[in-house]
Amino acid sequence: MEESVRREVVFREPREDVWRALTDPERLAEWFANEVELDPRPGGAGRFRWDDGSERRATVEEVERDRRFAFRWRDAEAIEPETLVELTLEDDADGTRLVVVETPAAGAEWAPALSLRAAFAAVAV
Repeated sequence: MEESVRREVVFREPREDVWRALTDPERLAEWFANEVELDPRPGGAGRFRWDDGSERRATVEEVERDRRFAFRWRDAEAIEPETLVELTLEDDADGTRLVVVETPAAGAEWAPALSLRAAFAAVAV
């Protein structure tokens, strides 16, 4: 059985704004990777590039607008298994709760919850 890493972050922003920050390539390029190409539909492709030359390629698995976004990704040149990243948005008394689950846990790189919160807060609408 593969282990998973689970992180939760609560944002003050409404669910629609958090959704856009997680699925819109321009918004992702503001806080996550330096260059982002993403087709946020099931079967859609994604590419995330950073200034240090690293690149990850993704395939979108599941999309439920404003609620759930799941994709598999891996380093563009690595032979390691793909990581499944599941992003789930839930209403919270303080705004929107983002739950991030990565499987397998080894090499999980989405972002630690505190880093995610800091980065997102810097670009929140």
